[in-house]
Amino acid sequence: MAAIAYALVLSGLALAAVWLAVLIVPLQPVSAAGQTVRVGAAPLDWSLSGPGQLDLFGQTIPTRAHFDGPIRPRLELTRIGGDAEVARLLRSGDHERLTLEVGRKLASGWLRYGAWETAVAAGLVLLPLAAWTGLRRMPPGRAVLVLAGGLALVTAVNAIGFYLLASSTPEALRDVRSLQDLVGDSPPDPVPRAEGPPLGDVRAVALGDSTAAGTGNRPLPDPSDLDRACDRSADSYPQALARANDWSVLNLACSGATVRDGILGVQILGEQVAPPQIAQAQRAAEASVVLVSVGANDVRWSDLVQLCAISPSCDDRASTAYFQDRLARFALDYRRLLRMLATLPQHPTVVVNEYYDPFGADVSCLENVGLTRQKAEVLSSRLAALNAVLRQGAETAGFTPVKQNFEGHRLCSAQPYVQGPADRAPLHPTAAGSLAIALADQKALPVDANAN
Repeated sequence: MAAIAYALVLSGLALAAVWLAVLIVPLQPVSAAGQTVRVGAAPLDWSLSGPGQLDLFGQTIPTRAHFDGPIRPRLELTRIGGDAEVARLLRSGDHERLTLEVGRKLASGWLRYGAWETAVAAGLVLLPLAAWTGLRRMPPGRAVLVLAGGLALVTAVNAIGFYLLASSTPEALRDVRSLQDLVGDSPPDPVPRAEGPPLGDVRAVALGDSTAAGTGNRPLPDPSDLDRACDRSADSYPQALARANDWSVLNLACSGATVRDGILGVQILGEQVAPPQIAQAQRAAEASVVLVSVGANDVRWSDLVQLCAISPSCDDRASTAYFQDRLARFALDYRRLLRMLATLPQHPTVVVNEYYDPFGADVSCLENVGLTRQKAEVLSSRLAALNAVLRQGAETAGFTPVKQNFEGHRLCSAQPYVQGPADRAPLHPTAAGSLAIALADQKALPVDANAN
């Protein structure tokens, strides 16, 4: 009976050591295709098969691919770089060479993590056993047997979980060519080359959605058909920066634009077709500043607000799950946009604008459209989650995130910076709001970027 009890205790100790090792062993960094990814194991799941885990800008995304065994891969993107070789291959369209080593390096990182995890698990077993044999004052020979038994058992447990049941994981990782492969999401088509002459006089380029377009405010003095279709305004924050710095600014932002449909791909606007914004931005080869406002349309922010207004509550399971799914999809598309921006040959200063919270403590002016204080708090929390993705993504790429604060000038205040329900573009910034965004961006720009 004593031997059985000892074996059970030792087995429990070995399992606990493996579980704890998976939690504390640092993920192993690997660099490929201009990115740094940390590779390790997701928290243990005692089922024999299941998804791995992708951590992207604070979002935890289960992989579409299933992996065998209770120990499954976890990948975390930590850096997006502007590697010169990556930029050259992206411009040439040689994506095969760019992604050739991604899978091999992920598999190598997984095996390196496994070696560390095995060593740490062994140490976690040997330390308490060594203390126990010392307290029991065991003879050296017996103590060595106890330690050897513990080491053999934890090694066997780890070998079964990591090397036997998960033996197919390295090969599965070698087949990975991009992070989209892991989650089963097809990347957008390659961005076509821009047509037209270079725009050498352009100092700054604005990419994004209706917030950057200035939708709902004073129209441009001599708008093109595309300017009208995109609802671009003379009171947009890119135009305010142009006036303040005497810059020539190319504002490509368009109402309704998402990363896929607008920035990296064409955007259909009735009879008008807006070419990919990033392609047009590449014509401004001398631009030293790129301004980005994106994400609200990707997560269907307008739909979420309207649904919240007509629903009894906004934090039900269905709408919460829908938002989380849209946010995870956006994180993947946002990563691709950041990589494109990181490889721009002129290496501009890239400013990523977070979204302002339009809802203040007073929401009395919104009650007639169905938005209460409780509903506004739910919407604000979702906006904060979107901003967290924008901020972490920008920092990962070495760009500058800018927080927008409309405190004292939110909806229902005496001087709101946000258009109300009766205005042309509800929840969009007013002319004063666009100016506030421009001032925040101006402060975030380096001194040499502000120089004329």
